[in-house]
Amino acid sequence: MATAHRSGTRVHSLPPALRAPFEGRTWREFGYLLLSLPLSVVFFALALSLTAAGAGLVVTFLGIPVLAGALAMCRGFGAVERARARALLRLDVADPAPVRPRGDGELGWVGALLKSGVSWRHLLYALVHMPWAVFAFSVSLVFWSYGWCLLTYPLWQWVLPVHAGIDGLQLYGDGTHNVYLDSPFELGVTSLIGLLFTLATPWVIRGLATVDRLLVAGLLGPSRLEGRVVELECDRGVVVDTAAADLRRIERDLHDGAQARLVALAMDLGLAKEKLAEDPEAAARMVDEAHGEVKTALQELRDLARGIHPAVLTDRGLDAALSSVASRCTVPVRVEVDLPARPVPAIEGIAYFTVSELLQNVSKHSGARTASVDVWRAENRLMLQVTDDGRGEADAAGSGLGGLAERLGSVDGLLVVDSPAGGPTVVTAELPWRA
Repeated sequence: MATAHRSGTRVHSLPPALRAPFEGRTWREFGYLLLSLPLSVVFFALALSLTAAGAGLVVTFLGIPVLAGALAMCRGFGAVERARARALLRLDVADPAPVRPRGDGELGWVGALLKSGVSWRHLLYALVHMPWAVFAFSVSLVFWSYGWCLLTYPLWQWVLPVHAGIDGLQLYGDGTHNVYLDSPFELGVTSLIGLLFTLATPWVIRGLATVDRLLVAGLLGPSRLEGRVVELECDRGVVVDTAAADLRRIERDLHDGAQARLVALAMDLGLAKEKLAEDPEAAARMVDEAHGEVKTALQELRDLARGIHPAVLTDRGLDAALSSVASRCTVPVRVEVDLPARPVPAIEGIAYFTVSELLQNVSKHSGARTASVDVWRAENRLMLQVTDDGRGEADAAGSGLGGLAERLGSVDGLLVVDSPAGGPTVVTAELPWRA
């Protein structure tokens, strides 16, 4: 039974212990446990027989393909079990990577199956799950049947045969002394015991289903190594894309900035050279303007070099480099760096550019009056935290912070943004400590 709440959510008036026997989750998981027994028996019989046959014939040429066929069949069993887990246990386990033959023809396929750890884990599941399925089936069915039968006993006890004018459930007897459940008190106690069994059954079923979840997730999903390989491939793609974007940015800055100024400078010097004999004063003015253009071009080149990798970071470390970045911010920034040693240059560079980009966001978008930068080491992690008292509502999924999170993720880093409306905004970054 449920009532509507003012916020639109549904609030149940019954406590969870009383709702559990009637919830869909209980019946789905109970159905899963009942269906596990026949399926596991079939899977176990086929897997064991084919594996034994393959192992027995391994001295001949036929044993190896038979064993590979058994492993392929077990992978098919795994697909069925994952589908059952998604439908009844609401457990979404990713499919493992398909077998990739290294050679051509059937021999390459057989070799790939035999070398696949995922295939052997599927075989282990087929062998291990059967005894567990028998146990889970028996326990769940006993609790379920005893609970509902005893709870509803007063409703159906009249169908029992009559013994000398007494109708009821015979508990035990030797023909001379028989005990029946027929009085109102005994019927009430029987229903009470059935109620206790019925209320306990959902939690027993959920505990048994939890073990099934662990078996499916641990043996039928992709291996940790495969997941790590996929993660590293994604990280490598992010690193390559980031490097390409940085190269395009440097090329654009050079082309549109310093290169354009140097071209204009060369043209101005050429004109000044032509006017040097005719109008020395005009030539002097043009040379003076060219001198200003040289200074501007040099400043742009310094800024560009600082954007690639600042010299102060290499020479003096994060403390001095971040203080230099903070001095260029449009709001006062407090910088506190507490590190026992310097991390490797790659991590140090990522930390520098992370804080630099976050302070640029503070200058451009936050409307803050003050900001702070804290850097410290926590066990094997380098921690960065940039805080400002601006308006808040920073978009963590935007192009700026989103791209920064991807760059940190490429080195097993993490970016967390806490920016409620009205502020303050706290952005915390974690990087692996590599000294």
